[in-house]
Amino acid sequence: MFGWNRGDDETTKGTDFEREALVHMDALYRSALYMARSPEQAEDLVQETYLKAFRAFDRYKRGTNCRAWLFRILTNTFLNTKRRKIRDVAYLDEMDTSEATASPMLPGGTHRMNPEQAFEFGDLSGVVKEALAAVPADFRTAVVLADMQDFSYKEIAEIMGCPVGTVMSRIYRGRKLLQERLHGHAVAQGIVQETPEEEPTSLAEYRARREESRGGGS
Repeated sequence: MFGWNRGDDETTKGTDFEREALVHMDALYRSALYMARSPEQAEDLVQETYLKAFRAFDRYKRGTNCRAWLFRILTNTFLNTKRRKIRDVAYLDEMDTSEATASPMLPGGTHRMNPEQAFEFGDLSGVVKEALAAVPADFRTAVVLADMQDFSYKEIAEIMGCPVGTVMSRIYRGRKLLQERLHGHAVAQGIVQETPEEEPTSLAEYRARREESRGGGS
């Protein structure tokens, strides 16, 4: 996949890179699919990430957290592209300011939505992809890193280059927007009834109600 034949130093560098970096390609591509909205864009994003990583590999400290380092490059590459869109940036700034101390998080300060990782992307891939596509890029990225890749708040802050409080805000807002989208889908499918007072359906609740609906119809 990569051309390493540039002398002994480059061969050693290539061998180390394959051993430490290429093992994370599937995880990077899976996340890129949810960030970039299409397989073609995801492939381009992962390819650019690995090219940047290889060029910078001399500055990477061997044996440290290569996965987080690669996700930092992936995230920065993705967001730098998206930030050219002024509308997303304006919306992000507004939400980060108004939700900087977002308190409606889960008990204990954990980033997980529930112990079973409510974000079962494989099961809901089509629906979740469509819903995620409507979420602003920075919010979408934070949710993917937290709920799909299981990074901690601190790790996400380091990957995205922002304070932990901003990470919490983006995850909260991203989840809320995603839940609202999934709630609309659930109503359209007859899984839940539309009620003015009802909070947006969580992903776990959506799945449970969908299974209950299927069982009732059999």
